[in-house]
Amino acid sequence: MLLLTASINVQAQQRVATHVVLITVDGFRPEFYLDSTYGMHTVRHLMQQGVAAKGVDPVFPSVTYPDHTTMVTGVTPAKHGIVYNTPFEAEGQTGKWLWDYNLIKTETLWSAMQKAGRKTACVRWPVTLNAPIDYCFPEYWDYKNMKDARPAMEAATTPRSLWKEIQDSATGFLRPQDLNADDNELVQDETAARIASYLIRQYKPGFLAVHLACTDHYEHQDGRESYMVRAAVAGADRGVKSILEALNRAGITDSTLVIVTGDHGFENIYRSLSPNYLLKQNGLITDVKTGNWKAQFHSQGGSAFLQLKDANDQQTVQHVRTLLKNLPDSIRQYFTIVEKELLTQIGADPNVPLALTGLKGTTFGAGTKKMIDIFKAVKGTHGFFPDHKEIETGFVAVGPGLKKGIIIPKMKLMDVAPVIVKAAQIPFAPTDGKYPAAFFE
Repeated sequence: MLLLTASINVQAQQRVATHVVLITVDGFRPEFYLDSTYGMHTVRHLMQQGVAAKGVDPVFPSVTYPDHTTMVTGVTPAKHGIVYNTPFEAEGQTGKWLWDYNLIKTETLWSAMQKAGRKTACVRWPVTLNAPIDYCFPEYWDYKNMKDARPAMEAATTPRSLWKEIQDSATGFLRPQDLNADDNELVQDETAARIASYLIRQYKPGFLAVHLACTDHYEHQDGRESYMVRAAVAGADRGVKSILEALNRAGITDSTLVIVTGDHGFENIYRSLSPNYLLKQNGLITDVKTGNWKAQFHSQGGSAFLQLKDANDQQTVQHVRTLLKNLPDSIRQYFTIVEKELLTQIGADPNVPLALTGLKGTTFGAGTKKMIDIFKAVKGTHGFFPDHKEIETGFVAVGPGLKKGIIIPKMKLMDVAPVIVKAAQIPFAPTDGKYPAAFFE
């Protein structure tokens, strides 16, 4: 009887993930692992050994910081508070991003894991500046010195000694290029994977989140398909393999839930539309520097959100709506108006009365000097309303309690946190998402 009880207890422990590694490949598209012509052999193997989705709906706007925060909270941007990548700055965008963890309004996996007695870590994860994470290498840079992120990142790394420790034991001396994605290099993802692998081997954190961003960079540069996009996808796959090797060296593979997912898909873009030109031409923007404006659009890639100087100024909202609807078809064909009701339903910024989402390969700019800018070559972006295939991201997971070889048609990005909570069996605040029951034994 005692032997039977011990056997049952061992089986129960094997169904609990005592360690979780959450890896995001920025700009991760489902075809990267569903189509064998892409070089994601490791992620395809994980899919065969575990579970996957053919598509994952991001939040709106489908941009990096809201999506990543939804992954670690399980709720919409309207609830967690990270509604954009960059804050709306009425006098003009300075280059600031929403880096600070203290802007998050809801419980996160970081805090929940710590309450459960588990060590936490992150590598270049968005919105982790000043986060209560045991080993924190945040995504942060000095927007006034874009060529060298090292001073800002060193100051933001916690504990402060970790910066030197990483260079001594994981990466070697870090140069500016090692933290950037420039000149068709992939070293940024290599650096992140090396840091993550070291943290696993050295500290065996209960929850580690890693952000690999090179794929996104080259999809922006070249559109959905190019040599560098495929090279970045293969490079991210090698980063995943390095992390798996570290789990094996640490002896915690069997007790670890590994998730490889993304924040959004990608679309080819051919033009930029600047709705603030329309507002300026019609007297709603005079001089933002002196505060002489009534309405501005805040651009987030494939979407733009109407900001009001007076939140109760419904007359201006109607004026903007009329201006947009009266544009000639030659321009009107490139966007759709997303009204307040739908914004509320999807959990976008609760403070805006309407938004725009691009159509036919159209992104949005913030300028006021011309309405449309045609690109000389195809580019790529995201941020669009999540109601079509190209903007979907992906999801693959393997670990304790998960079935083998299960692929579901669709899930939502807000389901990622519930999957982790279920697998790790930790207490967590109510979420908007839910774990797919088909994934679990």
